[in-house]
Formats: sequence, structure tokens, C-alpha cells
Amino acid sequence: MSDFYSNMYNPDVLTCLANLSNDEVFTPPEVAKRMLDMLPEELWHDSSATFLDPACKSGVFLREIAKRLIEGLKEEIPDLQERIDHIFHKQLYGIAITELTSLLSRRSVYCSKYPNSKYSITLFEDTSGNIRYKRIPHRWQNGKCLFCGASKSEYERGDELETHAYEWIHTTKPEEIFKMKFDVIIGNPPYQLSDGGYGKSAKPIYQLFVNQAKKLKPRYLTMVIPSRWFSGGRGLEEFRKEMLSDKHIRVLVDYENFKDIFPGVDLAGGACYFLWDRDQAGDCKVVNCSSGYEDVSMNRYLDEFDVFLRSNQALSIVRKVVNMHQSNFMDKTVSASKPFGLRTFYEPKERGIPCQFIQKIGLKYADPNDVEDKQGLLNKWKFLAPRSPIAGQTDFSKPVGFYYDGNTKIVPPGTCCTESFLVLYAADTEGEVKSFRTYLYTKIVRFLLLQCVVSQDVTREKYRFVPDLGTYKGRYTDEMLCQKWGITEEEWRYIDSKISAIGGDDDGN
Repeated sequence: MSDFYSNMYNPDVLTCLANLSNDEVFTPPEVAKRMLDMLPEELWHDSSATFLDPACKSGVFLREIAKRLIEGLKEEIPDLQERIDHIFHKQLYGIAITELTSLLSRRSVYCSKYPNSKYSITLFEDTSGNIRYKRIPHRWQNGKCLFCGASKSEYERGDELETHAYEWIHTTKPEEIFKMKFDVIIGNPPYQLSDGGYGKSAKPIYQLFVNQAKKLKPRYLTMVIPSRWFSGGRGLEEFRKEMLSDKHIRVLVDYENFKDIFPGVDLAGGACYFLWDRDQAGDCKVVNCSSGYEDVSMNRYLDEFDVFLRSNQALSIVRKVVNMHQSNFMDKTVSASKPFGLRTFYEPKERGIPCQFIQKIGLKYADPNDVEDKQGLLNKWKFLAPRSPIAGQTDFSKPVGFYYDGNTKIVPPGTCCTESFLVLYAADTEGEVKSFRTYLYTKIVRFLLLQCVVSQDVTREKYRFVPDLGTYKGRYTDEMLCQKWGITEEEWRYIDSKISAIGGDDDGN
């Protein structure tokens, strides 16, 4: 009878759901199990411990918790049905993100969409049990939701459509939802919502679920979320700072490739899950996971740098370079976005200042009245690089290219560009710019750049670990830079495995 509960479910069904591609990604059972493995064993023998999933989709977390409690409480509550009733009524709680997922979660957890029916393995008086779903509206102000930032034009809908106004993050008092405290909060929150911006602009919201959970001060908090927060970005700067400085995060498991944890789903930057321990503070066990390689673990502090270095193997390399160059790095010299004030969709003119547009347009012209030169770059030789040089590549566990002769340009004085490009370096002579190109094309420089890249955009702040040498002369090689920075043979092999080779390097002057 001990395997009664597990026999009531077909985990392959939830595995199939996990393969659906959506911002509301279903969690594979194996991932849920690994996250639960981080929690202390004594929880499964504690009949007073309470668990909450504030973003139920398939019910996989509550289901897997129930399986462990059913086994762990055998001695304290010998009768199986009595044990099941206690666990489901007194220990497990969930908030579904949509009406559909509420039915799916109840079917997964209670074996019935309606836990007050004869088919439920434990009987409740109502149709929800402890997995609730409440349709609530967004609170609009100036076309945006005050709670989640969703666009009114996108999400103000009739009753026949989901509002995606998730209850957990649309209240200032989450403790009032169940009017109780929880020992463990666990889940896989929705990742983003459209904010009505240009194109397919979307705002991350998973950080709101994490922050709301912390307000309840559970003993343990564990969630699986995209890894983009490692280096900040839109709507994530404050969250990144808080997470990196939070000494209560005791375990962080990071997957470079999103598909390694969510098969069939591809999001740039990978994914991670963490364990937050309210009562214990200290360093964090960071685990790097990459398909085909052994996991690499290291205990360290997450805020050693203001960007989280996800690779344990890269840490020693970055430390060497940073210690040698202190504060002289390219994040202070690379141009800001829109170096000449021209947007990507700026219309080319028939005459004016020569201007580099996106690749399919090439060299055209810009109206002199539209061109800004706040950084004094226009009348210098310039090295231009695309803002998104790795469009289409989201699996950073494979070698990354970044730059090559086909997507970078050296342009003469008097030439500008749209925001499709950044000016990585500018100088008075073409020779200096060509020399800089050989520096940028080395594998070790591109490796240092990689440590801050978690999406297709490579903006100026991503260069914070790439030293600015000031002036450049002659040809730079990896051998030269490895010697300069004290890179060992083992470290070089790791660098070499992460960065693609480049052809067509120029020797410089």
C-alpha cells in the first residue's frame, strides 16, 4: 500500500506538458524532484509542515510533496486514508494561475478536477479544495497594471478570456490569501507579460513572485526561474542586486541551456533554481549544469562582483584579470545605445552623412540635423559592432562566436550608425582601430565578454570584465594575453572550449 499514491498518477502526462513552449512553462517532474531534494529530510516526517505553490500549473510540486509526506508520515499516521486526508487538508496549498490550470492541478493532485466528488482521493466540501483560483482584474493606471506592469490594451479582456492577473502578485497582503504561514513556498512562476511596447516588448514578472514569497518569510523558498537576472536587464536591476546580496540563498543550480531543464522550450540565458533558507545565512553552493558534462559545484558568495559569474570555472580567470586592471574596463569606453541618436527604424535619406544601417540596408545616409555627436565620435575612425551579434543563439553551453569580419565594420571619420550598432572603439588613425580589432577577436577577450551575456543583446555593460588597454598597437594574440594575465593551460583549455574560432583577422599596424 505504500506506493498507493504514486500509482494514481502517470508522470509521463506532466512530462509531455512540460514540453509546451510558453512563457508559462510547465515543470517536468524530474525538475520538481531535484528541487525538493534540496529541502531537509525532516520536513517529510513533520505532520505540521505546510507547503504552498503560488503558481500552480500542472500541480507537479504538490503531487511530489504529497508522495514524500505519504511515505514520511507512515509511523505517525499509520492509516493510509487518514494520512492522505491530513496531508491534503492540512499541509498542501496552491494558487492556480488560470482556471484551466486549476482544473489540471486538482486532477493531478486529488485525482479529480472536483475534490468534492466521489473520484477524489480525499474529500473536500467545495470544488476547489486547497488549490484555489480566483479571477481578478488588473488595476490600471496610465495604461499599465500597477501590480505587474501588463498593458491595458493587451490584457483588458472579456470574461471569455484569461486576464493573466495572477492573484499572488496582485495584492499587497499575500498573507491574507490563505490567512496562514507556510514552511515552504515552491513553484515555477510565469516569466513575462506583454507591456504594449514596440514590437513584441514584454516585461519580466517572475521576480515579483519571488519577492512576494519572501514577504511571507517561509522557512524555505525554492523557485525555478530564467537566469537572465544574473546580469540584470529590463525590470530586473533591483531584483539582481537583492538576490546577489542575499546571504540566505544557500543553493543555486544553474543551467546554461534552457532546454536542459525544460525540454522543447528555448529561452535565451538558461534557467536556474535556488534554495532560500530563512534561518541560515552564509555562502552559497553554486552548481553549474551543462548537458554532456559533469556538474561543477563551488561554495562562494554571489555578490563578489556586481554581476553574477555563473561559471565556477570562469571565476578564477576573471579574478586574475580584475585584480590586474582594477577599474579600467570597456564598459566605460564602449558607446551607449543610439551612439548618434538614430533608432533602428530610422529612414535612410538620399544624401547627408554616411550612415551604417542594419545589414540588409547597409551604408546609406542620415540627415545631418538628425545626427547627434554627444560622445565626440563622428570625426574619428570607429569600430562598429552589432548590438545583437548572436541573434538566434541561446545555448551558451556551446561555443559562442560574437564577432567576425562579416558583422563588424571599421568606418572612417564622418560616418555614423543607427542603434543597430555600438561603437566599441574610436581613434584618430585606422591603424589603431585595426589593432583594437585583433584584441577584440582573441578568444580570451570574447570569453571575458561572455561572462556577462545571458541573452542576445550585448550592450556596453556586458564589457565590464574586458580590460580597456587605452591605446592599441600591433597584433594581439591569445598567447600574448594569456601570458599577460597569468592564464594557466587548464584555464586556457576551458576558454578555448567556450569560444568559436574567427577567420580573417587583420594584423593591424
